[in-house]
Amino acid sequence: MKKIRESMTRRLKRWNRHFSLSKRQQFVGITAILTIGLLLTQLVSTELRYTMVLFLAAAAYILSAFSLRDDLSGIEWMTLLVLPTAYTAAIALFYFLLPVRWLTRIPVAAFYAVGMYALLLTENIYNVAAERTIALLRAAHSVGFLLTLVTYFLLLQTILSFHFYAPVSVVATGMVSFFLAFQFLWAIELESRVNQRLVHVSVLLSVVFAQLAWVFSFWPVSQVLQALFITTCFYSMVGMAQQYLVERLYKKIVIEFMMVTVLVFIIVFLATHWRGNF
Repeated sequence: MKKIRESMTRRLKRWNRHFSLSKRQQFVGITAILTIGLLLTQLVSTELRYTMVLFLAAAAYILSAFSLRDDLSGIEWMTLLVLPTAYTAAIALFYFLLPVRWLTRIPVAAFYAVGMYALLLTENIYNVAAERTIALLRAAHSVGFLLTLVTYFLLLQTILSFHFYAPVSVVATGMVSFFLAFQFLWAIELESRVNQRLVHVSVLLSVVFAQLAWVFSFWPVSQVLQALFITTCFYSMVGMAQQYLVERLYKKIVIEFMMVTVLVFIIVFLATHWRGNF
């Protein structure tokens, strides 16, 4: 695996000699290519759509790696590239849930384009900040967390829409939770090697969210509200984990995060159809 990463790094650096475009120009070009690919997923037959999503997600990974090729190394092959790939897959899968009208799909494609461009800028800041201090890092954390939440919500909504058996949904939720939590928490410390404490926190969080998915598989509430509440829990718990890792987890911060979770839980509780008709 290490030899493959080193080989890919050498090739990307060789390609860099033949490109004179600035980073921002490359980000715009990559965003345009992926957005066109997203629109094309609506033109293929139904049988080929999920294959197209896999292809689009792979393209997002490869193109993101290409745009960040200058300093990409080690664990960054996963941490920096997970969110662009997952964000692309989430939007593409959510696309299938929309009404068959371009009036609704074009705004989503525009949202994807704006988000993808912001995401590439964010991952570039992480890439640079791993080597030296940069003033935009705090803004990048905010944007990265927001897009992580959007990606998480859309992936949960997609998982729930497939109506899998409860164990399958639980495992899928746990896996999505682990990778998205891990990549965001890694960005807080930007270490070149895997931090065992970070892995343990990410595993613990993924288990909690998997258990929430299990509980809600028996809860008579709509899929949107299920995804909303679990995403809110993700926001609160990952936010507190972030503060824990930087040793700033104070009582006031815990109360603020928990108030948001309690408020959304009350909304979900009141919207529950206890007779099971939902």
